[in-house]
Amino acid sequence: MRSHLPRVLIVEDEKSIAELISVNLRHNGFTPIWSEDGDTAQREIDSVLPDVILLDWMLPGQSGVTLAKKWRADPRIKAVPILMLTARGDENDKVMGLDAGADDYITKPFSIQELLARIRAVLRRRAPEQVAESVAVGALSLDGSSYRVTYAGQSLKMGPTEFKLLSFFMHHTERVHSRSQLLDKVWGDHVFIEERTVDVHVKRLREALGEAGTMIETVRGAGYRLTVSSQII
Repeated sequence: MRSHLPRVLIVEDEKSIAELISVNLRHNGFTPIWSEDGDTAQREIDSVLPDVILLDWMLPGQSGVTLAKKWRADPRIKAVPILMLTARGDENDKVMGLDAGADDYITKPFSIQELLARIRAVLRRRAPEQVAESVAVGALSLDGSSYRVTYAGQSLKMGPTEFKLLSFFMHHTERVHSRSQLLDKVWGDHVFIEERTVDVHVKRLREALGEAGTMIETVRGAGYRLTVSSQII
């Protein structure tokens, strides 16, 4: 869970709009930071990386499109969601903004509720969790650096998706995870695939685990969990 309120960097040269957005963000559980141009925005980003960037298209100096391209090319910033704010509603402009690296696009005038919904949506679109170095649960061991899984000393073979799925389960033992949560954490919620795909990979994972497959339990109506108590000794 986040230990802080999500930081939203507002890059907007119109003070009245920035203040309106800031007040509403603050009232809805966000920490707004305002910058009126690209240079001050860059200083804010260099100081503390925001959770999301609201970026106006028309800015003094560098345009929002130029800034989006620049930040997408920076390894430190490229994963931060960017929401373009603009009075330009033409379809070609929208494509240009998205091609520059924006995650979403909202045309002025917009309602605050719509803006909040868009911010929450881009914040949910996270990359999948990375496979950690190594973990052991009872006789089951996973080494993230060598991509090896062993059970009771015997090597097990499995595909890359099953490996990532097992790594997630092993780092979150005894917890029930819904199919949608597994999609978000293992595949990443920027990937749009059906929830039943999870069932297919869980079945393959159980087959690959052999005797240890009973450790992956189906919790009816809720999802799946990895439990140590089901381990065969």
